[in-house]
Amino acid sequence: MKIKTIEIKNFRLLKDVSLSLEDNTTVIVGRNNSGKTSLTEIFRRLTTDKIPSFSLHDFSIPAVASFTNALNKKLSGFDDNKIREELPVIEIRITIEYPKGAGDLGVLGDFIIDLDPDTNTVAIIIQYLLKDGKINALFDGIVDTGPENIDLLHKLLKERIPNLYETRIISIDPNDPENAILMDFSRFKLLLGSGFINAQRGLDDVTHAEKDVLGKVLAKLFKTSTSKTAPAEMQVQSDALKDVVCGIQETIDTDFKTQLDRLIPALGLFGYPGLSDPNLTTETTIDISNILESHTKIRYAQGNNLFLPETYNGLGSRNLIYILFQLFEFFREYQSRQISNSLDIIFIEEPEAHLHPQMQQIFIRKLDEIVIEFSKTLNGGVPWPVQFVVTTHSTHIANEAPFESIRYFLTSTDIERETTIKDLRKEFSNPVIRVDKEFLHKYLTLTKCDLYFADKAILIEGPVERIMMPLLIDKSDNADLSKPPLATQYVTTIEVGGAYAHHFYKFLDFLELKSLVITDLDSVYQAPGSTAYSACLAHEGTHTTNTGIKNWFDPSYQGYYSLESCKTKTTEEKIIGSRRIAYQIPENGTIEIGRSFEEALILANCTKFGVTGDTVPLREQSSKDLAPDNKEKTTFALKYALEDNNWQAPAYIVEGLQWLATNPITTATEIVVVNEPGE
Repeated sequence: MKIKTIEIKNFRLLKDVSLSLEDNTTVIVGRNNSGKTSLTEIFRRLTTDKIPSFSLHDFSIPAVASFTNALNKKLSGFDDNKIREELPVIEIRITIEYPKGAGDLGVLGDFIIDLDPDTNTVAIIIQYLLKDGKINALFDGIVDTGPENIDLLHKLLKERIPNLYETRIISIDPNDPENAILMDFSRFKLLLGSGFINAQRGLDDVTHAEKDVLGKVLAKLFKTSTSKTAPAEMQVQSDALKDVVCGIQETIDTDFKTQLDRLIPALGLFGYPGLSDPNLTTETTIDISNILESHTKIRYAQGNNLFLPETYNGLGSRNLIYILFQLFEFFREYQSRQISNSLDIIFIEEPEAHLHPQMQQIFIRKLDEIVIEFSKTLNGGVPWPVQFVVTTHSTHIANEAPFESIRYFLTSTDIERETTIKDLRKEFSNPVIRVDKEFLHKYLTLTKCDLYFADKAILIEGPVERIMMPLLIDKSDNADLSKPPLATQYVTTIEVGGAYAHHFYKFLDFLELKSLVITDLDSVYQAPGSTAYSACLAHEGTHTTNTGIKNWFDPSYQGYYSLESCKTKTTEEKIIGSRRIAYQIPENGTIEIGRSFEEALILANCTKFGVTGDTVPLREQSSKDLAPDNKEKTTFALKYALEDNNWQAPAYIVEGLQWLATNPITTATEIVVVNEPGE
């Protein structure tokens, strides 16, 4: 059994989203405040609360506004059914797939209500909605929807929603939405187990005081092992611990008790009239769980009988050990369940904390292998039916994970912020873009670029642009102070080359990432009588060999793209959706064009570099002669990035960067202090 899809409505940023899960591990990426934590939180409520409940603040912003719409209908005299249509409902729909022809499905069988033998999915819907007959109680005392009463409405909703709303769980026929039955929530708890490894794991870098976190996991493992349904070897281990403690308890009840009783003073010593001595005695008991949780510490053996405290190991190692301990605990909990035919979903938040890059890569690779090893070694080869959901900000984890396992959380930047979930498996399943998919996965694995987490991106040709880009951005920002500075925005720069840039176009559109592609004209011409094209100055060229430019304007075009067409493109024609292309253009007051970045930089600073000639051909030739060859390009870049900053950026670079700088994206959360009566 596996969870195939999760659909969520009206919960925080998750206004209306659908998330498909991989059979093993799904990796969730995205910028800060994009709804990743909201996903974890709603499952925490579903699987750990006795009956899930929510507050006004858990509703999405548009959903909160719907309360006002419902109030308007009530005040206008609409019947209850029409009012209910406006009232928001937090809803989670979970679709579970099970093997066709499977025999004993355990508790899942309770949720199967269809009669179609070809159907092998179950749809479970959990709703948080207003109780029947409670519309009047919800809006009692609110007479209009003016600004003052809206504030009052929100205050009253905070108080009333927990009492007037309820949680319902429904099993629905996947083929017939009208065929549905109300279920007991306890059955759902038996069906779906969960585990949560939070981003805040309490592994603080303490210097003076010990903070033992790993040892506390042992107490949970012991509790699990004492369950009547725990595997036999776990019960044997727990019984052995109990026997040891019983022996200690016998000693405490005799020798220890005798000595401890002598410490009790006779009450008569205090001289209070009428206070007789009640013959006080002592009783000391040992609680194994308390011993394990409060008095058992993990130590690191160093040889020569030296054992160092848990906190003496590095945070990275402790973090990894903690995660592995937790996974082991979740596995043991699964083994100890009364009902075996269930499934687990485990959320791991930011596993990369304190791990070096190589360790991050290994972690995501090993996650599925750990499940296999647990099943093989500790469960008689029976697979552990578990699915992992990993949320991360690590480029190393995101790029190492299989391309199809990535789910990208994107949040709109308007007032009513909401999340869109984008599925790389679905997006890149088209065979037409198979080459792009293969290239991207290899490239991302090799380069560790952070396109998933940036607000904006710059794609460049090579190392010269990469070295000089910080200074180019600074010069562009200073050229027009009326525009928002790009240097203060979350921008990633990746080196892709003109021959490979086009592989990113579909990916950038998928990410909806405002992007600037900076590339070269790469002008060529065909000599008379020749079938080959040769590199040439811009004024001599008839075509460009740049595949990034050709695929930008006409992906279906066969052969080299027209250079004249490139030169005549307007700014608007260079923009497609949220991305723009920039290539060499004439500098202000000139006609000549550089063929490469270096030539463009030289032509933008003719006096500084000593460009000669009084005609376009001569000046273009001069810039080519002054430009560094391939061996000297890095030296050229370092000189003008670090030593000599007195130069003007090429016009096409400034033009592109200033376009990129506009409409800055922010993920910051506005903090508002509200003083409410009684708080």
